[in-house]
Amino acid sequence: MRTSTSRTAGRKLISVAAVSVALVAGMTSSVAVAQAPSAKADAAPAVAGATEAAPGAVAERLIVGYKSGAAEATSNKAADADAAAKGKEAGESLDFQRRLGSGAALVDLGEDLSKADVADVIAQYQADPQVAYVAPDRLNKAQATPNDTEYTKQWDLYESTAGMNLPGAWDKVTGTGVTVAVIDTGYVAHSDLAANIVGGYDFIADTTVANDGNGRDSNPADPGDWTAANECAAGDPASTSSWHGTHVAGTIAAVTNNNKGVAGIAYGAKVSPLRVLGKCGGYDSDIIDAITWASGGSVSGVPANTNVAKVINMSLGGGGACTTATQSAINAAVNRGTTVVVAAGNSNANAANYSPASCNNVISVAATNRAGARSYYSNFGSVVDIAAPGGETRTVETGGILSTLNAGASTPGSESYDYYQGTSMAAPHIAGLAALLKSASSALTPAQIESAIKTNSRALPGACSGGCGAGLADAAKTVQAVTGGSGGGSTGGTTFTNTTAASIPDNGAAIESSISVTGLTGNAPSTLQVGVDITHTYRGDLVVTLVAPDGSTYPLKASSSDSADNLVTTYSVNASSEVANGTWKLRVQDVAAADTGRLNNWKLTF
Repeated sequence: MRTSTSRTAGRKLISVAAVSVALVAGMTSSVAVAQAPSAKADAAPAVAGATEAAPGAVAERLIVGYKSGAAEATSNKAADADAAAKGKEAGESLDFQRRLGSGAALVDLGEDLSKADVADVIAQYQADPQVAYVAPDRLNKAQATPNDTEYTKQWDLYESTAGMNLPGAWDKVTGTGVTVAVIDTGYVAHSDLAANIVGGYDFIADTTVANDGNGRDSNPADPGDWTAANECAAGDPASTSSWHGTHVAGTIAAVTNNNKGVAGIAYGAKVSPLRVLGKCGGYDSDIIDAITWASGGSVSGVPANTNVAKVINMSLGGGGACTTATQSAINAAVNRGTTVVVAAGNSNANAANYSPASCNNVISVAATNRAGARSYYSNFGSVVDIAAPGGETRTVETGGILSTLNAGASTPGSESYDYYQGTSMAAPHIAGLAALLKSASSALTPAQIESAIKTNSRALPGACSGGCGAGLADAAKTVQAVTGGSGGGSTGGTTFTNTTAASIPDNGAAIESSISVTGLTGNAPSTLQVGVDITHTYRGDLVVTLVAPDGSTYPLKASSSDSADNLVTTYSVNASSEVANGTWKLRVQDVAAADTGRLNNWKLTF
């Protein structure tokens, strides 16, 4: 991962193909590794992967976050001195490399360290009370599987069974005024996309990974990410260039109504391509800087962003829970008002064990096939927020997602279109929908956008073992709910929503979430709509009750033997005896052991 050519010349970049078996059918996909976000430092080195850049590959760099009062948090000289001191204690030669956009320090570990050596260094940092967190700089890769122009082939946009119902949304909004940052492999020129591309950046610091002859620069052009056999790791087969970022960008904002090619979901929006993935993948440190810069933050050595994105798409990932380093960058982006959409991963496994899928403050997206069932490769679980078309090409190619591409096997060739499958293809469907919502109502926060998408989803037409979030995203219904149109997710009355998530203790005390209703007259209706969005691994354990302002209770759900995941539904309550204004509460209790969950949001429509 050579960020310093003088220190790392001759190092071989290590693939993370094993991290995420996710590139289902011929393409290796890996993911950023991050610990579960919390106020505490990352887990101790004994935790699997804590000393690795990828499974079996020892980390060569660390991302170190200092507490705000520490000199090392702002002074590069102090961070460099601290690295040297800690290296001396551990018997290693450490070197401060650069300051990340999140404020963390990137520290090079030197040559040929063992896991035990790296663990010793990490222990030195963890023992320092001025250090907030320390994490390995892990390698990430694209999350898709490639496979080969017209709107009628885009079943994912319009088919009634498992499409996202875009035509009804386009009647109201097309994404105008919104920029979406695609943090990926960059962009290869395509006439069906070029008009909607705005300036981006190449964040790949390592020249070997970059594969374009240099490190970071203002040109996000994708030179190709082809590899020779064994180039990334022993046993890896040769691979052709994926042009992955261009496929993702086309799904979001391909030029539409131009009598050629494919339609984009938010075809009035713009795409800012940010390169973080190259040969064999890409590193957390580059991704963190890209997240920071895309959302309007400052990154040392990089010019200010003139195309600040209100939506970020990351169709990438790797094994391990979300690290504090990655979580901090995401939190900062969301606090700036940017919605972050990520792929759940393609390993047919619990997404809680992958990053950035397991990070907080993101919309984590699972993939569905043309029948509306969870795609065989898609990750699943309680951290998944929503499902969207990701396709399947193993039986028939047209079951995949068609988008813009390039025919070059290595370097760029002629422009083309092709079918891909993967959660990499599902995520941009949600990023495009988020852009539509932000365009429809610029005041919407990331939390409100997520809530609207989940609350107005529909039940999956097919099965999803393991949990696919709130359901299948429905663009028309969601846009109608946000813009106040008829036929949407509301009953046409006034809606009050609480989007603050709350954990539900396992077999514990009830939790209560409040909504303050004001500005109404008289009593509540006889058909008060109570919308509930709860993630849970065994919803039969749940007891749900609506509490009126005067303390009266209205049972919504009793415990049962229902073993399905999640509770995303709307109850109708005759509350005509209750005064509408006041503080209403939703009371949720888990009354049996072994399963956990959280209240994501709930709403009242009068």
